[in-house]
Amino acid sequence: MKAESQITEAELEVMKILWEYGKATSSQIVERLTETTEWKPKTIQTLITRLVNKGAVGAEKINNKSFVYYPIVSEEQYKSYANKSFLQKLYNGSVSLMLASFVKEQKLSRKDLEFLKQLLDEEE
Repeated sequence: MKAESQITEAELEVMKILWEYGKATSSQIVERLTETTEWKPKTIQTLITRLVNKGAVGAEKINNKSFVYYPIVSEEQYKSYANKSFLQKLYNGSVSLMLASFVKEQKLSRKDLEFLKQLLDEEE
């Protein structure tokens, strides 16, 4: 099983920081996540460790006790997996069913509709 298929919602928050920074120490990750969540530093460190163990994040030792972490799974790889998984789970893999649902239920603006039309025209 690929690393991106095993990333939990909480771990995804760590990944977002690493995708933004490229590389970050655990202190930097903890600092960012304690601003936006109520997670304790130990919880955040556990998430980082899990991601390393899953192969989604790499760790490089920078001194005797510190590491810098970097994403192995790219944001694009994860989004591709998540899109396929979402499509399969909710719409049996049917893009047309998904688009119909979004168009009918999300009250798309004229600008959004025009953008979708343009994308479809370009694909033909």
